[in-house]
Amino acid sequence: VSHLCFPGRVPEWLTSGNMHHQWLLLAACFWVIFMFMVASKFITLTFKDPEVYGAKQEFLFLTTVPDMGKLPEEEHFPEELKPTGKMLPESRLVQPLVHTERLELIRNVCRDEALKNLSHTAVSKFVLDRIFVCDKHKILFCQTPKVGNTQWKKVLIVLNGAFPSIEDIPENVVHDHEKNGLPRLSSFSDTEIQKRLKTYFKFFIVRDPFERLISAFKDKFVHNPRFEPWYRHEIAPGIIRKYRRNRTETRGIQFEDFVRYLGDPNHRWLDLQFGDHIIHWVTFVQLCAPCEITYSVIGHHETLEDDAPYILKEAGIDHLVSYPTIPPGITVYNRTKVEHYFLGISKRDIRRLYARFEGDFKLFGYQKPDFLLN
Repeated sequence: VSHLCFPGRVPEWLTSGNMHHQWLLLAACFWVIFMFMVASKFITLTFKDPEVYGAKQEFLFLTTVPDMGKLPEEEHFPEELKPTGKMLPESRLVQPLVHTERLELIRNVCRDEALKNLSHTAVSKFVLDRIFVCDKHKILFCQTPKVGNTQWKKVLIVLNGAFPSIEDIPENVVHDHEKNGLPRLSSFSDTEIQKRLKTYFKFFIVRDPFERLISAFKDKFVHNPRFEPWYRHEIAPGIIRKYRRNRTETRGIQFEDFVRYLGDPNHRWLDLQFGDHIIHWVTFVQLCAPCEITYSVIGHHETLEDDAPYILKEAGIDHLVSYPTIPPGITVYNRTKVEHYFLGISKRDIRRLYARFEGDFKLFGYQKPDFLLN
């Protein structure tokens, strides 16, 4: 072939009479070369690294998905009402199962006669005062302080139409119930209350009971960011007078004093003196009556990043408002902090505290803090 295709000079036998044979031979040479090139390319593709090639195939597939058009939400909702949340990762697909298990646990604990005194409470005015109403979207929200309730109140304020967006709500208005446009369930007639309890979407948020108490203590007696002087000047002295063991100690209220007060079986007489301020540390049972009211969803502070979008979706409002951004790590349970605050407090006092909050631990699936009790 090489001699025919690349001759050094034209052979003597190749005369002008045989010129058509020359062109036929040249065409045959080019055809052989072309077929050789095709065959070599095929061989190269066949013996490439299978993983690399597979990844290349996958990339091509992902980038050639047909354009399905805009989602309905993008077409129908104006820009200011679009949700700002991210797409849910695959882990959130198990959310419905998690919430079903939480509600089933509550039903089982409510049926436990041994825990009846810790899990049941009357649906009194105290409970109804904790439940905020959004009639426009048929939502009831039970307030449980120290678990991110301020943000949920902002969500409801926007939904009720008092302010156009969460960013527009002044901080001093959120907890001013004469200005924030959030009616309490207690403001309705008995018939209207029952109708809403039976038909509205109902939810509240819980948190590890002991960590919540630490948060309440810091917020009301240490930092007091909203300048509520009655906690330090009225409530703290009342607790110190009754529960401080070392009478020569002149410091302000300590967490140990707070724990003794809360763990005292006879704490109620002080509660009556303190009035509604006790909402920051009474049990979730006392606040929301979970065995008497059938809630739609119970969110957990520790998984709020997942639970908040789920609640908005289940309530049918995820296209109208988003839960404010949650700073990274702020909702994670901090055992080190809990150990630090309970350091030096007697096991007797901690066990009495647990005895009071045992209903909350059992109803909402929080692990018994044996590292503090034993």
